[in-house]
Amino acid sequence: QVQLVESGGGLVQAGGSLRLSCAASGSIFSINAMDWYRQAPGKQRELVATITSGDSSNYADSVKGRFTISRDNAKNTVYLQMNSLKPEDTAVYSCHANIHTRTGWFRDYWGQGTQVTVSS
Repeated sequence: QVQLVESGGGLVQAGGSLRLSCAASGSIFSINAMDWYRQAPGKQRELVATITSGDSSNYADSVKGRFTISRDNAKNTVYLQMNSLKPEDTAVYSCHANIHTRTGWFRDYWGQGTQVTVSS
């Protein structure tokens, strides 16, 4: 059994910063790519940032230069540092990971989501 648990969401004023964390635990052999997605009310889920096991990262155009994704492989944790937040960043943020479990399976796992609200 594998779980992803997010933390760090909340309410912040425009221009402020938040740092999201997502920790994976359970029967993990290794973790491949880890991602952050977000979904705002009435909108489709959007891929925000991706980081590979080799630390290569990619970002949605809407967050480039403001958000930074990183990971700590020793802790099986991925982070999303969000700076210069805008009201349009308001959404539920969820982490995703492709995990090689100790039973030999490669599976996709999702966190429960954390709310980020940016006030103007």
